[in-house]
Amino acid sequence: MSDVKRNVVITGSSSGFGRKAVKDFADKGYQVFATMRSPEGKNVAIKTELEAYSDSIHVVDMDITSDESVKIAIANVLAKVGKIDILINNAGVMYLGITEAFSIDQAREQMETNYYGAIRTIQAVLPSMREARSGLLINTSSMVGQLSAPYFSTYAATKHALEGYLQGLRYEIAPFGIDVAIVQPGPFPTGLSNAGQQPTRTDILDSYGELANIPAALFEEFGKFMQSDQAPDPQMVVDTYIKLADMPAGKRPTRTTVGMVWGVDVINAAKQPIQDRVLKEMQLDKVLGGADV
Repeated sequence: MSDVKRNVVITGSSSGFGRKAVKDFADKGYQVFATMRSPEGKNVAIKTELEAYSDSIHVVDMDITSDESVKIAIANVLAKVGKIDILINNAGVMYLGITEAFSIDQAREQMETNYYGAIRTIQAVLPSMREARSGLLINTSSMVGQLSAPYFSTYAATKHALEGYLQGLRYEIAPFGIDVAIVQPGPFPTGLSNAGQQPTRTDILDSYGELANIPAALFEEFGKFMQSDQAPDPQMVVDTYIKLADMPAGKRPTRTTVGMVWGVDVINAAKQPIQDRVLKEMQLDKVLGGADV
């Protein structure tokens, strides 16, 4: 890396992959803008910890569910450093349980963070990246961005939507020298599911009888595994972010799986060539870009 520090914005920096990524990117010599909600409130201890770790870490108050908050936060970062080289959309929420029993509001809340939140941050950084004719958008999806499992449906829907958006965007902005990369982690012990909500349509839960008890029993056992020595290390995902950042522009894969992904790597290998064929079918292969190398 050159003497000029590259600038990275990482959303969801108060916990999980994001919190680890902030420190590791700072260690790699990046100027890191770690976004989170309430850095002067409930997350003040995390803000203090991160900023004490390195002079290259700057905690930014940003709520990705708010148009205005994202616009102001990204504008302030750009005013300070002039250019954002990498955006890592890492923030997310996950509600697990009987699909029918989640309310429309609960489905919408997940979309606001996982889908619309990513769009907000992308739209805020893209004009400056296009002007610079370089940039990287790393987006944390999930293995359930390609398949769907029982009790994951409302969450999986947000990741399917995100991947659909990102795939087309990758083609459109490739001529500007900007890469879009999708990271698809399997389950990791980050506490994401613990922060989720239970279904609120209790009448529906009641009508499922004994079947309504399956999710709690399933996730209780899985939670024990996630606390064991056999649980996958979240560092694997952070290392994937860094590996993608280090790759040459135009050579980054569209999708990268990490951890236990139940065959999603096989799905990607089979699907991506068919997906990328759309450029030739639309006679855009000489105009756009972004097909996997």
